[in-house]
Amino acid sequence: MSPSTLAWVVLVVSGVLEAVWATALGKSEGFHRLGPSIVFVVGLLASMSGLAFAMRDLPVGTAYAVWVGIGAVLTVLYAVATGTEPVSIAKIVFLLMIVGGVVGLKLAH
Repeated sequence: MSPSTLAWVVLVVSGVLEAVWATALGKSEGFHRLGPSIVFVVGLLASMSGLAFAMRDLPVGTAYAVWVGIGAVLTVLYAVATGTEPVSIAKIVFLLMIVGGVVGLKLAH
């Protein structure tokens, strides 16, 4: 696996972990619940470490935008799937726009 391919794989995993820590942060109730607070800290450290690793081979702007996009889309999808947030046509359209932007950044790299 080339360094660039590895960087992209690590970046995608880090984006998934961003959704994990963001969701855990919401469930921690202001760090008053221990389990979600621990998941938040571990997820945050792993996600940031992966982002930093990926940025060694990928442009900072591209890596950051892809990382945020993956995390944001998965966080919203999880919230919709669990019934925490309502789903709407507009929300789906805007999530697809984020996904399109992430794919476009990868293709433009």
